[in-house]
Amino acid sequence: MPEQRILVIDDEPMIGVSCQRILAGQHCDVQSVTDAHAGLQAALSGNFDVILLDLVMPGLDGMEILRQIKNAAVAAEVIVLTGYATVESAVEAMKLGAADYISKPFTPDQLRMVVGKVCERSALLKEIAALREQLHLNQGLEGILGESRAMQRVFSLIKRAARCDAPVLISGESGTGKDMVARAIHRLSRRKEQAFLQCDCKALPAPLLERELFGQEKKLASGFSVVKQGLFEQAHRGTVYLDEIARLEPQTQGKLLAFLESRQTVQGRQSRPRHPDVRLLAATARNLEKIVQKGAFREDLYHCLSGIQIVLPPLRQRLGDIPRLAVAFLEEVRAAHQLPVRGFAPEVMLQMESYHWPGNVRQLRSVVQRMALLCDGERIELQHVPAELRQVSPQPSATELPRSWNEFKRLKRQVKEAAVNQLERRFLIDVLSRWEGNVSRAADAIGIQRTNLHALLRKHGLTAQLLRDKQ
Repeated sequence: MPEQRILVIDDEPMIGVSCQRILAGQHCDVQSVTDAHAGLQAALSGNFDVILLDLVMPGLDGMEILRQIKNAAVAAEVIVLTGYATVESAVEAMKLGAADYISKPFTPDQLRMVVGKVCERSALLKEIAALREQLHLNQGLEGILGESRAMQRVFSLIKRAARCDAPVLISGESGTGKDMVARAIHRLSRRKEQAFLQCDCKALPAPLLERELFGQEKKLASGFSVVKQGLFEQAHRGTVYLDEIARLEPQTQGKLLAFLESRQTVQGRQSRPRHPDVRLLAATARNLEKIVQKGAFREDLYHCLSGIQIVLPPLRQRLGDIPRLAVAFLEEVRAAHQLPVRGFAPEVMLQMESYHWPGNVRQLRSVVQRMALLCDGERIELQHVPAELRQVSPQPSATELPRSWNEFKRLKRQVKEAAVNQLERRFLIDVLSRWEGNVSRAADAIGIQRTNLHALLRKHGLTAQLLRDKQ
């Protein structure tokens, strides 16, 4: 257990001195205060794990100090010290939130026992709180994986954005997970219990999009009005996520800006405008700043949308995250379809780490699913790898230099394996090409058993028929 910081608030100086002596060597840092008001200020600082508090002191009652400590939600546990060992005072203190009490005079063993028990409880509560917070963050970031420095910066910005209500502009190539980031921000925010409504700005023409966002009021022949609520009203106290925000028409841009500045929805409405309380998140796969410079997007709206900016890196810039992503996607498809496959051959993982992934994480998920569905065994081999990946010569990523000797050795091993695999593949293609795909004659020519040559061909996803078709 780490060192516990203990505060003694007692108008008798000898009580503080005694506590310091008795708890010395018990992993405790004990400080004492004899003035009640000074003790209250020290307790409210939040710098202590346990507070030993005398109930009867001149100037300020110990019960009142206890009330203020609990009202301020100070995390410290309070042990009441009383020379008046009445059941009534102890019960009242416990009702106010005291963890335990000690009657004066007390023996060293009594003090050590009570303080030790309360310190253990304090440490346990802090550990539970830390685990709960970590679980909360993990749930909020569910589905967004990555250990690269680029993704760690993204995670930091997601958590920062979740703590406030400022608009967030999420940018990144198609397939990088912008919608998942938006949902993570919502799940970690104070609005997590309210609605999360999403709209694709490129999916609707401007008039329909405006009605979708801001609503509409239509007059009927009977004289009554029918009001269709827009997304901003439907998501009151929640979050609205606008995807492909760069596709907004100029007229719609102006109406969105007016809404963000006034928070009024007045789309074709004769009745009193509404003022919905919503958090706005927007995303774009295009460089919105360049579009602003070209005059195709309002600069004032751009600044209004980009209170916080989160830029998602493409997968080709975080190839080190591919193993973890691939394993997670494999577990998804394996569980969904009850498949026997449990992992990847090293050459397959190397091939995936060498590919440029134009479709980013979305493409990786699709490729892993296809390979898993084609695999009948427990391990995905090279013959299961799609043709577009096999066309790339495996070269380990060097987007981030190794940060330790172990990482360097791993990268060095990958480079060697990649070079050998590439040379082996070229050798097999050349041999079979020279013997027109005849495996038996090729095996005799290079001095290898036919079964071993077949195994090598399977390893590289090559077939004699495939080589004959290329000729």
